[in-house]
Amino acid sequence: MTESDQDEQFYRDTEAAAFPKIDDRQIGLLDPLGQRRTLRRGEFLYRAGQRDLGLTVIINGQLEAFETRDGNEHVLASPGARDFVGDMAMLTGTSTLVTVRGKAEQSEVLTVGAVELRRALSELPGLGEIIVNALMMRRKRLMRDREFAGFRIVAAFGCRDGHILDDFLDKNRVLHRVIDADGEEGRELCQRLNLNKRDLPVLIQSNGLPLRRPSIREVAHVAGLKRALAEAGETEVFCDLAIVGAGPAGLSAAVNAASEGLKTVVLESYAPGGQAGSSSLIENFFGFPTGISGGDLTNRAQLQAYRFGAKFSTPSQALSLSFTDGEYGAELQIEGCPATLRAKCVLIATGAEYRRIEAEGREYFEGLGVYYAATAMESKLCRDATVVVAGGGNSAGQAAMFLSESAKKVILVIRGNDLSKSMSSYLSRRVETKDNIEILRNTEIRKMTGERRLEKVELENVPTGERRIVETTAVFSMIGAKPCTSWLPPEIERDEKEFVKTGASVGEAPAWRGMGRKPGLLETSHPGVFAAGDVRSGSVKRCGAAVGEGGMAVEGIHQALGTYS
Repeated sequence: MTESDQDEQFYRDTEAAAFPKIDDRQIGLLDPLGQRRTLRRGEFLYRAGQRDLGLTVIINGQLEAFETRDGNEHVLASPGARDFVGDMAMLTGTSTLVTVRGKAEQSEVLTVGAVELRRALSELPGLGEIIVNALMMRRKRLMRDREFAGFRIVAAFGCRDGHILDDFLDKNRVLHRVIDADGEEGRELCQRLNLNKRDLPVLIQSNGLPLRRPSIREVAHVAGLKRALAEAGETEVFCDLAIVGAGPAGLSAAVNAASEGLKTVVLESYAPGGQAGSSSLIENFFGFPTGISGGDLTNRAQLQAYRFGAKFSTPSQALSLSFTDGEYGAELQIEGCPATLRAKCVLIATGAEYRRIEAEGREYFEGLGVYYAATAMESKLCRDATVVVAGGGNSAGQAAMFLSESAKKVILVIRGNDLSKSMSSYLSRRVETKDNIEILRNTEIRKMTGERRLEKVELENVPTGERRIVETTAVFSMIGAKPCTSWLPPEIERDEKEFVKTGASVGEAPAWRGMGRKPGLLETSHPGVFAAGDVRSGSVKRCGAAVGEGGMAVEGIHQALGTYS
């Protein structure tokens, strides 16, 4: 079966799930939450680039959804009576990638606003399941559509800045394509949009307008990821719970807190998922017998949190945390936000950042051959090539197994001599028996070289001093991480490795004297501030453990707030 045949089969198999009809009972549930209006032929319901859109149900008539691609309209769907219009942007509040207008002479529609939609999804589970599953399936269909443009990055092959934009959009699940500026399509786009090499990389938005050499913050803004926490003129924003970090612990806490009625704000400095989000396949996570990619797992968790009303802002770097008297006693300063975020409670879930390989020349190849995640995006760069994975933990093992499916050869470099000491036994056995994976024990990377991109690495067997040159275009660094705690104030006690201390270990902290209660298991040296996941001292560095701690932290937050008293 050809790829085209497989695509056609996929679209046939998913048609019913992606485009279910809304019946009279379901319309009756939505009617009180929305407004009916008449849309004439050619009248726009919304345009590409708009955000915070709700759901539109067609009572009668017909609409048309299309994408404008290089000045031409490409119709994607023509929904009719009892269909509903929307995609994942309706849940996340991000920018929609398509334009919708009336096709029939007159169409009667029921429009449910974004706030009311989230309320319906959380309070009407029978209806919510149908809508959410349909929106998720529509996104899968668009991702499979080779002609759908979405956002387009035009960059020279091997461009570091282009890779950064690609990585940011990929990890934030924003549909996009990368176009080689030196290819036929790239040259045509540059000529039509009057772009030269100094303008690259360029992000072409869903409305066709180019952004020349955009920053991550600019990309986040046009994609709708960067949420304005404060209205114009506001100097303070208030919430019940501020979660700093959207890894597994932060996302788990967001789902639990928002679903239990807490006004929840989540700040993420780059992309949801943390280290788990970059795992190609997590096979030992509860409930997924065949495994699930870290990106899919964290994307589902974020959608779940959105559904219950949690508010996300990406990228939003927490710069400082301070304390004052009053109900909203925690104050957060956020990069790029003029207002102060004031919270009743704070959850520190910033996780850990990847350690850098101490090899000569490494800094020149960041994003040009040195990577910290092994996802489908990176695997395309090293098809039929020799790649090097550094590290002996589960992340390294998962990366090696994933890359071995597309790479000609994978060289796994470990400092120790026994893989089973640092890697789950099921995974170490697979790695050791995989034909195209070579394990180099007691070995470290000493040097990286290349012209524009990485071309060679020099490896050293530490006990013998023997050195070896390996030709490779990619090194995947999975050698551990250090906690992201440098932004925290002295009031938040940390251990000798800078992980946040919690529970009994902080019971004698000054802020706890005279409190009348002991700190909760995940509560820090300052009452009302909690820590969960990899950033916490003594935590189990596993995705499942982080998810559990996120849920546990919310229980402690309820106790601190007196929710159940």
